[in-house]
Amino acid sequence: MQVEQLTCNIGAELLGVNLADAIHDAGLFAEIRAQLLKHRVLFLRDQDISRAEHVAFARLFGELEDHPVVGSHPDHPGLVQVYKSPESPIDRYENSWHTDATWRDAPPMGCVLRCVECPPVGGDTMWANMVVAYERLPADVKEKIEGLRARHSIEASFGAAMPIEKRLALKAQYPDAEHPVVRTHPETGEKVLFVNSFTTHFTNFHTPERIRFGQDFSHGASELLRYLVSQACIPEYQVRWRWRPNSIAIWDNRSTQHYAVMDYPACHRKMERAGVIGEKTY
Repeated sequence: MQVEQLTCNIGAELLGVNLADAIHDAGLFAEIRAQLLKHRVLFLRDQDISRAEHVAFARLFGELEDHPVVGSHPDHPGLVQVYKSPESPIDRYENSWHTDATWRDAPPMGCVLRCVECPPVGGDTMWANMVVAYERLPADVKEKIEGLRARHSIEASFGAAMPIEKRLALKAQYPDAEHPVVRTHPETGEKVLFVNSFTTHFTNFHTPERIRFGQDFSHGASELLRYLVSQACIPEYQVRWRWRPNSIAIWDNRSTQHYAVMDYPACHRKMERAGVIGEKTY
């Protein structure tokens, strides 16, 4: 296996490897996992694997999760079908910088995404390194966010376009989760800036140390959150991947954000994603 680093801060392409082989080769899988922790997102071309092999490889990282809004393949639970079609106007809606499913108490540890069909040009996906994003924050900002916690909501994101009854039912099933603003990566020990487009507000900002009088906390908190979320938009922290059928991306969901670029004409874009159940944050 050859490893070709794609940028200085994130991303590498794996060459000379078939993911189907890793299902039965513990040493190969261990090497892939080590490269994932190092580069945060890995890319492979020409992976003509079956859905069963896709699921089997992803399960080497852990058990898979279903998505409450985006449908899974009927024969392969945990294989989420992210299909965009030219016929559906709502499919033209996309996207924001996000870490998958932080509205869960235990967000996914990672994902394996395979391209089934893609536009002839456009429709790339971008990833950002949120470890570097934290490391390069000004010292005074790091001090401000030390110990802060924030809420993450499926209701305010996937549920926003739903009728109110359906939206409230979604929230009842998946209450807002709370996570530290700076998460510690459970395997590497690195500090990760852990807010994204699912984040609605800080939960412990309004304290005597931060508040002078009245309600001035609301502006200070919202401006700080907006600044932190914007860090994923810095190009130096990013990598961009151009899809072809049977291309695969594997990413560490604990230390990255990603963005699916909606710059292509009305056409099909079919992706299949296996998300691996992760750990609770503390």
